[in-house]
Amino acid sequence: MNCIIIEDQLPAQRILKKYIEDIGSLTLVGSYTDALSALNVLNSKRIDLMFLDIHLPKLSGIEFLKTLSHPPQVILTTAFQDYAIESYELNVIDYLLKPFSFQRFVKAVSKVSHVQHNKIANADIHQKNTVEDIYIKSGYDHIRIKTEDILYIISDSDYTEIHVHDKKYLSSESLRYWEEFLPQNTFTRVHKSYIINTKKIIKVSGNQIFLEKNNSIPIGRAFKKDFMERFLPI
Repeated sequence: MNCIIIEDQLPAQRILKKYIEDIGSLTLVGSYTDALSALNVLNSKRIDLMFLDIHLPKLSGIEFLKTLSHPPQVILTTAFQDYAIESYELNVIDYLLKPFSFQRFVKAVSKVSHVQHNKIANADIHQKNTVEDIYIKSGYDHIRIKTEDILYIISDSDYTEIHVHDKKYLSSESLRYWEEFLPQNTFTRVHKSYIINTKKIIKVSGNQIFLEKNNSIPIGRAFKKDFMERFLPI
């Protein structure tokens, strides 16, 4: 997996570089002391994982993450634990509290590997059936849902809720997972907590999207421009 480091403290950068070298499964593409300097590589290369410090000059790690429409997987690093709850709302993979050991680093990276494995496994299921179907694990069962029936998906702590007509299904997959897995010509992220089925749109009014079944979804400021350009006529 290709990764980058955004960390303004050089000693912390050196530790991360050493850990990345030792683990073997990661390829370090670049290291940066502020978030804005990393924008070019994020836009020009495939980056699978970002080690992101929270306290950075110019723009904090969390503020930077909120500006990215399609961020890579993220492991946050910080000397402060005050941001743990907010970080998980942004669907980060893990939260490393400095100073962290190599063992703790490996545990965090293994979560990334697990997510990658799940993507491949679910993609295989997806291909064996049809692009119109997804499968939600419930206990020992896998429930088939037609994607055309989905109204929207909302992030709920460690889970996502998939809303279908008058029902909702809980999934352990993150919002980022569904954003990448579902057909992007039909499903789009319009808020840090919402993905919608654009075929279910009744109208757009200001910063609100109105879907079938009287559902109103907010448009996040960071997502509005992309949504307007892709789906609404000029």
